[in-house]
Amino acid sequence: MKTFYAVLVNSLAASLTNTFVWFAVTFWVYLETKSVIATSVMAGVYLATVAFSGFFLGSVVDRYKKKTSMMLSGVLTLILYVLAMIIYASTPDEVFKSDTSVNLWAFIILTLFGAITGNIRSIALSTVVTILIPEDGRDKANGMVGTANGVSFLVASIFSGLVIGFLGIFWMLAIAIGLTILVILHLLTIHIHEPGIVHAEPHTQSVDIKGTIRVVGLVPGLFGLIFFNTFNNFLGGVFMSLMDAYGLALVSVQTWGILWGVLSLGFIVGGLVVAKKGLGKKPLKTLFLANIVMWVVTIIFPVQASIELLTVGMFVYLCLIPVVEATEQTILQKVIPPERQGRVFGFAQSIEQAASPVTAFMIGPIAKFVFIPFMTTGAGAKLIGPWFGTGQDRGLGLLFIVTGIIGLIVTLFAMQSAAYHELSKVYVKPEPDAEKVAVPGS
Repeated sequence: MKTFYAVLVNSLAASLTNTFVWFAVTFWVYLETKSVIATSVMAGVYLATVAFSGFFLGSVVDRYKKKTSMMLSGVLTLILYVLAMIIYASTPDEVFKSDTSVNLWAFIILTLFGAITGNIRSIALSTVVTILIPEDGRDKANGMVGTANGVSFLVASIFSGLVIGFLGIFWMLAIAIGLTILVILHLLTIHIHEPGIVHAEPHTQSVDIKGTIRVVGLVPGLFGLIFFNTFNNFLGGVFMSLMDAYGLALVSVQTWGILWGVLSLGFIVGGLVVAKKGLGKKPLKTLFLANIVMWVVTIIFPVQASIELLTVGMFVYLCLIPVVEATEQTILQKVIPPERQGRVFGFAQSIEQAASPVTAFMIGPIAKFVFIPFMTTGAGAKLIGPWFGTGQDRGLGLLFIVTGIIGLIVTLFAMQSAAYHELSKVYVKPEPDAEKVAVPGS
């Protein structure tokens, strides 16, 4: 446990740094360009990169020792942040005012890739739980991971808004570079005892998507779980693309950053509950109930342009995210062989995140050319404007409500699916199926 806590703290610091950078860059780009399309494209590029990189990063985690993978992540992040700093320092400020500026997007891409390389850590951390924690305690350990993610989200949210509001983007990068160096130095002091890298298959050295798909397919209902989370992420792209624009229409950037810090307590609360109580005897049922509450909240909080409603709704929503994430991690850790877990976690990440970029790229133009005009000068303003409100924020609010209704309907249907019932049986009684879940070719 001592080693696990050390790795968790190190990963927390790295996650905090990368989240801090990406939040701050998103705030800064919106304030500089005032472009909803720019932030939605940023979200799309971010999510598309996450989706594509999962296959490769999972293979990196399986191919090398976990500490080596984490060290590689830190070094690459440091290099990319330094390059971003050079571009910013050598570019006139007025160039960044245009959302078509090549230098602006070069800066965005470098910071984005710096944050993305941190995903090696998140995949490696999930496999470290398998190595260091006994099976009956992994759900609680995953809850602690969720709590750590919440802490990083909280601190990053507060300081990203404050740093951009009071210090600017240059000092944000300087802080990020300093923190990344400290993370690398701390990681050098940690020793993770591993029995060795298992290369049971000749294709372990490659990305091996085909073999990973075969392993996932051997677990009844596991593809169903992955595709359910994929659809949720498809809808979640709406939040990532438009939430900042919605919030910044209601409050200042400093207030928005502090508010997200407070809201991030939801991650911590949810993670602590899982760490203490676990996921119960029927974790999949817990997963679906959590999703039902999340989508109901999404329908309610945008009903009025109220920062109070937004705060309460998003707090409840964020409390439930660690429950959803811990469920999938715990199931994969139990039914997938350790030598395959990096690739399976990466595969799940890639598939689940692949939907979000589609939403992110589409939703900016949809919001700008359909929902915002509908609630500003269109029929919506006349039909429901007197009680719902009018303007840009009301167009975004209506879009959130539609998203919540779709998510709720899909969740209710998924609870009745055969995949749900099959995977529930495998999770409760995995031993009889142990031979079926052997690695192909081993």
